[in-house]
Amino acid sequence: QVRLVESGGGLVQAGGSLRLSCAVSGSSISRYVMGWYRQRPEKQRELVANIYKTGSSNTADSVKGRFTISRDNAKNTVYLQMNSLKPEDTAVYYCNARPYFGSDSWGEGTLVTVSS
Repeated sequence: QVRLVESGGGLVQAGGSLRLSCAVSGSSISRYVMGWYRQRPEKQRELVANIYKTGSSNTADSVKGRFTISRDNAKNTVYLQMNSLKPEDTAVYYCNARPYFGSDSWGEGTLVTVSS
């Protein structure tokens, strides 16, 4: 069974940067489309970015040019580099593993708080 553990969240001032990590165990990330989602206060969970085993990726318009998703297959880890953070980026960020067949797996989330 695949297990996802996020890390790297915290408190940062507006304009600052954070890098989130998602360490995956139990299966190779090459078997999944890996993604980062976030849930802002009183909002639904939304896709931030995802990345395919080929390395191609998609990024939400709201974070395009500021956030970058990447994967390290050797470390079985996915990253989200977040730059130029804004208060509206405050959210719980979740790592997601979507297999080509079967059900998604989720991490427990990591809180990112951006102060103005």
